[in-house]
Amino acid sequence: MKCLIVQPVHEEGLELLRQNGIEPVICPDPSMDTVAALAPGCESCITRNAGFTEQAFAAADKLKVVVVHGAGHDAVDKESATRHGVLVCNTPGANAQSVSELALGLALSAARLLPAADREERAGRFGFRDRNQTLELQGKTALVVGWGHTGSRLGEMLRGALDMRVLVHSPSVKDLGDFERASSLEAGLAEADLISLHTPLRPETRHMINKDSLALVKPGAILVNTARAGLVDEAALLDALDKRHLFAAGLDVYEEDAPLGALGRSDRVILAPHLGGATEEAMRRIAVASVENVLTALSGKRPATALNLD
Repeated sequence: MKCLIVQPVHEEGLELLRQNGIEPVICPDPSMDTVAALAPGCESCITRNAGFTEQAFAAADKLKVVVVHGAGHDAVDKESATRHGVLVCNTPGANAQSVSELALGLALSAARLLPAADREERAGRFGFRDRNQTLELQGKTALVVGWGHTGSRLGEMLRGALDMRVLVHSPSVKDLGDFERASSLEAGLAEADLISLHTPLRPETRHMINKDSLALVKPGAILVNTARAGLVDEAALLDALDKRHLFAAGLDVYEEDAPLGALGRSDRVILAPHLGGATEEAMRRIAVASVENVLTALSGKRPATALNLD
């Protein structure tokens, strides 16, 4: 049997495939032309953000399962998968620790304007701390939007390490434990000193952070987004930063051209290159979880994270 590997995965996952008699077929590039050319003869596939399109499903003559290496599965055409009788599943939670740690790091770095301070020091423009006021997070209020694996871990970190009051906006989650639910997104934004986004991108969440919602935000707040670029209207974000209504932003996801535009030139914005789940530990966990889903599906069982084919 063969498993098509669309984008690189940790060697531990590849070795687990081999140990179970499955040959990894490595794509030299993640274009759908290449994927479609290599898909025939493969019973399974592991893909990342490159996804899997109708073109690839049409070419895959033996395919039984496509596993998304990570939580986000928008790039996989699940309607096409269903038409072709292919199961699609993902691996949510395997990178949660890494993403939540990055969200915390972005919040702290934004509060202290660390990237801008670093650039000024390296350029010999000394006196940054005298020209700029920075912030503490200790004891302040955080709004966590989305209370899945990542958001809930961040909430624990903020409360445990910084004694922050943590408000949660996550309408689909009924049990928040002993954390406090914001009465609405708008009410949470009005109270928060730190806003961290951890919710999926859906039609109802696209640009949930926009001109109107930012107008409700407490002056001097910090925004962190490690979830999906489309959650934030970047023009509105830049305007709020330029007017100093928003203190700073830490972004691990953003529109493709953002680093080369006005947002990228702002000293109040940190742009990380989608580092959330890219740690050694997370990549190993996700690769192993992906292969375990492949093995489960090929054995005729339904993985717990299956997304289609009831």
